[in-house]
Amino acid sequence: MKLNKLIFPMVLALAAVLASTGCKKGITKVTPLPGQPPAIVSDQGGAGTIAPGPGGQIGGGDNIGSTGVPTAAPGPIATSSDWDPANTVQDRAALAAYTVHFKFDSAVVQDSEQSNVSSVAQALTSDPNVKLLIEGNCDERGTEEYNRALGERRALALREALAKVGIDPARIRTISYGKDKPVDPGHDESAFAKNRRGDFVLCHPKTGV
Repeated sequence: MKLNKLIFPMVLALAAVLASTGCKKGITKVTPLPGQPPAIVSDQGGAGTIAPGPGGQIGGGDNIGSTGVPTAAPGPIATSSDWDPANTVQDRAALAAYTVHFKFDSAVVQDSEQSNVSSVAQALTSDPNVKLLIEGNCDERGTEEYNRALGERRALALREALAKVGIDPARIRTISYGKDKPVDPGHDESAFAKNRRGDFVLCHPKTGV
């Protein structure tokens, strides 16, 4: 009877120790950084891998070293609006001379490109019936998902730049093609510089619509 009284507390103590060390097979608890959700590291089958959390994958668009950009769904990303470019007559040639180019892994509209933005704004101001589709594009470096998101940021940056000079954002749709539509198929810096761009497509209303 005395032996049972000694063994029972020892069993309880051992169970408590095992529970506190997290001995569930294959799972290790990781202390999260402040403000981040807990991550799980799995050591089953070899080296541990951290499960992805909010914020998406690590990748690089135009830049292999960029991180922390939300993962985009496959296919072009388009902003929502109450009009559809597919229901317009699209004129790609009208504003082709005003294509805006971006620096490596950047969605900042450079000062040197502001004259192109102004020319596009002037074309929209001169005809209140036309609308605008902005296509964001990237060079071939980086993952498809990252470049899709980067192309979207470039197109949105151009829409914001036009809004700052008085163009109603409701007249503008944006879409990102990521690295899917290069204008130069080369694999050098000259080609990359041409492919990091925002294209402007003038959209006229269809007759009778």
